[in-house]
Amino acid sequence: MGFTLSIGDRAPDFNHAATDGHIYSLKNFNDAEILVIFFTCNHCPYVIGSDEVTRKTALHFEKYGVKFVAINSNSKNTYSEDSFECMVERMQKEKFPWTYLYDCNQKTALAYGALRTPHFFVFDLNRKLIYTGRGVDNPKDISQMKVNDLWNALEQYINGRSISTQVTNPIGCNIKWEGKDAKWMPPEACDLV
Repeated sequence: MGFTLSIGDRAPDFNHAATDGHIYSLKNFNDAEILVIFFTCNHCPYVIGSDEVTRKTALHFEKYGVKFVAINSNSKNTYSEDSFECMVERMQKEKFPWTYLYDCNQKTALAYGALRTPHFFVFDLNRKLIYTGRGVDNPKDISQMKVNDLWNALEQYINGRSISTQVTNPIGCNIKWEGKDAKWMPPEACDLV
């Protein structure tokens, strides 16, 4: 296995506090037909630029049993805006339709092989990976967006078709690793395609 989960891999478990005051693990989302886990944060311009497209996608596919779970794994010591307190404030303001978890020790980011913010992982009912990578092709400026890979993957899967593009490279800021330079990435991390 490479740094990032491969198609067919099972979703690693987690146990994290959420902005709603509860603790969540993978089993809390057992009722989801499809589970979208995505690594995000509060400050990244690629996240901020594409959050409304992600919201629209989450709301549209909710009726098909799709649930979205956001995970912030960024070190608050790199960007203070990525602290848990700021996560709570952001959710109160934006009221996003997903559960927002804090991976304070970054173990979940490592288990999934999260590369950037945002980085999406889509799992079927058996929690096997069916899509990973970017949400859209221009997350920083959705007015220039031409492809919504996440939407396409969900729509194809729900309609019983093969997902035409199962792996894309996530586009965004790298995960901010504790004690490392803001641009540092694990040496084994690499492009997915």
